[in-house]
Amino acid sequence: MKKVYIVLTYTGTVISKLIHWYTKDSYAHSSISLDKNLNQMYSFGRLNPYTPLFAGFVHEYIDKGTFKRFHKTITKVYELPVTDEQYLKIANTIKEFYENKTKYKFNILGLYLAGLNIKVQRKNHYYCAEFVNHALLNAGIDFNLPKIIKPIHLMDLPDTTLVYEGLLQKYSYPAKNYENFEKTLDKSAKMV
Repeated sequence: MKKVYIVLTYTGTVISKLIHWYTKDSYAHSSISLDKNLNQMYSFGRLNPYTPLFAGFVHEYIDKGTFKRFHKTITKVYELPVTDEQYLKIANTIKEFYENKTKYKFNILGLYLAGLNIKVQRKNHYYCAEFVNHALLNAGIDFNLPKIIKPIHLMDLPDTTLVYEGLLQKYSYPAKNYENFEKTLDKSAKMV
């Protein structure tokens, strides 16, 4: 039995404030991590921490990039037990996205229309919650989530355990080796 981590965040950016204002949801972004230290955390979000105009598939870090810039980001981290086979499938999905990241685009239209309760899925386009759900579905983990998925829907997944709530910068984790994350991801994708 292995575990993956569902990470919900609220950065306080203009876009997250707009999402919060419109939806009244506490969290505006979601990610999935292959490890409890959140070294292998992935989602669809800002490619550059200083502008929301360019977004896509991203490897996120607690203390680099967007989350470093918005150091008062609040979070909830949920632990989800998965089988070895499900873990491998999630890791392989992430690896495929990572290796082909230019092929995948941010689903800005889908995100906007989700706020209006209209579902639009464009090929190779995702926003954060769509990606997390896609990774879970590819592993055969179907929670029967709404078709118009929002980060807040990931809070109530069965079998998850809330392991942390508070400032993302205060999340406890050991020293990281960012230079080797590609090897780590490749290793995770081969694990069974």
